[in-house]
Amino acid sequence: MTDYTDEERRILAYLRESVSKGERYFRSKNIAEQLGLSSKQVGVRLPELAEKSEEVDIEKWGRARSTTWKVTPG
Repeated sequence: MTDYTDEERRILAYLRESVSKGERYFRSKNIAEQLGLSSKQVGVRLPELAEKSEEVDIEKWGRARSTTWKVTPG
């Protein structure tokens, strides 16, 4: 079983809930605002969660002014 930090659990819970409502594309800044974290905290953890999470698939999708992440059910 994968061990998650508190921040990782909060991010995953947010992503699972949002994906279940049909959302697919996210920016670290928007996730951070919803969870009371900094965008850097979220941005550092998303690539790590992409590697170890089986609950959702996280893929670096695009980069304009900031990185967009595509999240789909695992």
